[in-house]
Amino acid sequence: MIVNRRIASEQPDEPDELEQHLTEKLNAPLDWPEGGVLTVSHVARIAAAATCDTAYSHAANGHLIDLFAALPLPGTAEGKSFWERIRDVGGSAAWNIHPANMGGPFFDRMHDGNEGGIASRLLSFLAELGPSQRIAVAEVIGSALDNGTIGVSGGYGGELWLRDAEMSAWRVALASRREFETSQDRERFFEAWRRA
Repeated sequence: MIVNRRIASEQPDEPDELEQHLTEKLNAPLDWPEGGVLTVSHVARIAAAATCDTAYSHAANGHLIDLFAALPLPGTAEGKSFWERIRDVGGSAAWNIHPANMGGPFFDRMHDGNEGGIASRLLSFLAELGPSQRIAVAEVIGSALDNGTIGVSGGYGGELWLRDAEMSAWRVALASRREFETSQDRERFFEAWRRA
């Protein structure tokens, strides 16, 4: 995983945005504590580096959890009917996201940091749906959405759910490729674009 992002100001003696925030809002000088091994400036740089590499896919995974939480829960009467209808209209593609095949610890693993499990299943599900199946799945999902809470339902609400889930899953998949990237890969990327 690459942690070497541009996290500091372009000018070596000028604090970056996070350092400015810490000094202004928390009244913490950058060199505090004096003689300390770990200063406020170091903490700011560590926080910025961690945020660069993890926030994107964690946020997208959290959003996937929210999207699935808007659907009827497995193990309930409403959930059983809903997931049977998804399986009926989605055909074999539906097995990618059906609780009987995806349930158990999948969401726990995602919550604990398994970045790509649900995302890859969701992308496989959507890739395998034919156009008429996607419309039918959107209708089923939209009929289950709470119009009073979410503000939309029906086919339109279901299509919004599918598009949002697709983009969130894509963001997770795209961000997870960083695990296989080295600092040399990143430098090669920048160098190629500098010379273009």
